[in-house]
Amino acid sequence: MTNLPLLTIGVTLLAGVTGVAGLHAYSGGKADSDALVDRLSRTGSVTEGGRHRRFRAIDRRLRKTALGEKLELKLATTGLEITPGEFFVYAILAMAALWMIASSMLASFFGPVAALIGLWGTNAFLNWQRTKRTERFINQLPELARILANATQAGLALRTSIGMAADEMENPAGEELARVARRLAVGEPLEDALSEMTDRLPSRELVVLVTTLVLSNRAGGTVVSSLRNLTETLEERKETRREVKTQLSQVTVTAYAVPIFGLGAMLLMNAVMPGALDRMTGAFIGQVAVVISIALYTIGFIVIRRMSRIDV
Repeated sequence: MTNLPLLTIGVTLLAGVTGVAGLHAYSGGKADSDALVDRLSRTGSVTEGGRHRRFRAIDRRLRKTALGEKLELKLATTGLEITPGEFFVYAILAMAALWMIASSMLASFFGPVAALIGLWGTNAFLNWQRTKRTERFINQLPELARILANATQAGLALRTSIGMAADEMENPAGEELARVARRLAVGEPLEDALSEMTDRLPSRELVVLVTTLVLSNRAGGTVVSSLRNLTETLEERKETRREVKTQLSQVTVTAYAVPIFGLGAMLLMNAVMPGALDRMTGAFIGQVAVVISIALYTIGFIVIRRMSRIDV
């Protein structure tokens, strides 16, 4: 019992040292875990262009949610070198800026409306980027089919031909084929790797090309002749799509001009009669009229866009 104080001090010191060591091990393990997550992430802490990622804490938390997963998948299809966290922060800032601008230039009622339009605009921007990237990929399909046909005719395997096409072609085809080649290198079946590419870049031309490659690889058919014929067909479809897009360019401009005219009319009315929009939106009837007019302009924009959308 005479050594009880000394024993108590020794146990306390041992517990303190153990606690400090445990805290140090925990912090080191957490840092290693965060670094591993950043390396395994598709975007990573540094993008392919060497740009450092911003808002890393927000990005890590956002990726754990369903919204973050959907946003990450959509960003992967656009080819933008931006993380979900960065896009989320930029979208919030854009909505706040639109709210302030609309409230100061028009009326306070238009602030939330402008923010909702900004939210729709961010999603429309991603869809536009995805469509633009898909169209660029479709324009590269004839060249892709030609490279695969030449490589197959030279005696190379289809997997090797895809890797060679990924090195020779520019983005987005080079990037997508490199991703397929990496999946094939780890033993994934050809059909699964190519079908995943069609999910990212949906188009009829790509589906036809993938179906031709899969069937030829599975049944052992004449890949060269099939790809030669497919190359000519893709060239013709490319020219047809270009002609249709040129013919419908006026309709596309009209779809965007209609809402711009409406916004210009409101700005002009507020400039001629200062405070007119404040007085109009201060009453319930005026707010209902504004909401109905915005809905009609939206319907007109959607209808005109649908009329100019022709699948070739």
